[in-house]
Amino acid sequence: MPSYATDTILAQGAGQEHDPTGAIVSPIHLATTFLRPVEGDPSTEWSYSRYGYPGLEQPEATLKTLEGAADCRLFSSGMSAMTAVIMALRPGDHCLFPIDMYHGLRTWLHAHSNHWGMRIDHVDMTDPDKVRAAMIPGVTRLVWLETPSNPHWHVYDIASLAGIAHRAGAKLVVDNTVATPILTQPISLGADIVVHSATKYLNGHSDVLAGAALTAADDDFWKRVALNRDYHGGILNQFQAFMLLRGMRTLHLRIARSCESAMALANALQGHPGLREVFYPGLPTHPGHALAARQMAGGFGGMLSIVVAGGEGEAKRILTRTRLWKPATSLGGVESLIERRGAVEGPCSHVDPGLLRLSVGIEATADLIDDLLAALSPAN
Repeated sequence: MPSYATDTILAQGAGQEHDPTGAIVSPIHLATTFLRPVEGDPSTEWSYSRYGYPGLEQPEATLKTLEGAADCRLFSSGMSAMTAVIMALRPGDHCLFPIDMYHGLRTWLHAHSNHWGMRIDHVDMTDPDKVRAAMIPGVTRLVWLETPSNPHWHVYDIASLAGIAHRAGAKLVVDNTVATPILTQPISLGADIVVHSATKYLNGHSDVLAGAALTAADDDFWKRVALNRDYHGGILNQFQAFMLLRGMRTLHLRIARSCESAMALANALQGHPGLREVFYPGLPTHPGHALAARQMAGGFGGMLSIVVAGGEGEAKRILTRTRLWKPATSLGGVESLIERRGAVEGPCSHVDPGLLRLSVGIEATADLIDDLLAALSPAN
């Protein structure tokens, strides 16, 4: 296949051949089983849809090309993809995770590690020295990070952390959900595994539940990840795969718009008297700004968080005052969402009770700014 720009790859769906009927959109194959010899291996690559089916290969090929990966597997959710990677480890393995990370994975991780015999530690990954000190050579098998991180949008040095992990015999896994391959390609920076909640930006329309895992090398560890998908039943279904590919075809356009609006919004909010902090890596005042400028290309993402000066009560009031910003969990859709993160995470959350997480959609930038500034006004 010729080398094309990212925009072309996405618009064309990785350049796969179209259906023999001449349809320019690939059909949905609902079959769960396929013809095979009376005994032995099937005569085609398809046998049973829990292992794969026609229609899955195109979105997987598209994402594999974008991430520069050796292989890709799509899953029924982001959690399914992430847990398949972690369950490829062995009892007794030691793993490092960031302090600031997706709460759903943290919750599952602590429950799983208790009975699986895994050893886990949470480390401030903005400081590579702390990560280096926490490594146990020959025992630490996995270092996991997400950058920018949820919900404070810390930026972690992928190349530096990959070197630390590899010198200790560990793999580096990067959750690339927020940056997407449009802004960051972790494998090119040394990551071994990349995961996505494809529900978010990759699909981008708040109507598909999906996940993805990709690998830099088709090695034994990856084979265990793939086995987990096949035998735990975590494969993405046919209609969702079709919808995911449809969503990815405009990924570059949506990311560009949300980055542009998020940057404008962060600038408009910085210094607002009703706020104590604005977290966005595009701001020069953000501690990870210089790293983000080197590691991310084309923007700083569509996610930011604000800490309301009036605390939890005032944050709740703001949620009732926005008109365009919809109070809902999730991120990466075409519509802008707002949530008080502490309420979602519950009593064990490390997040300030007054923190509001903002997912910037593709509405008119000025409308989004005006709506939020009006909600922040004490007169409302």
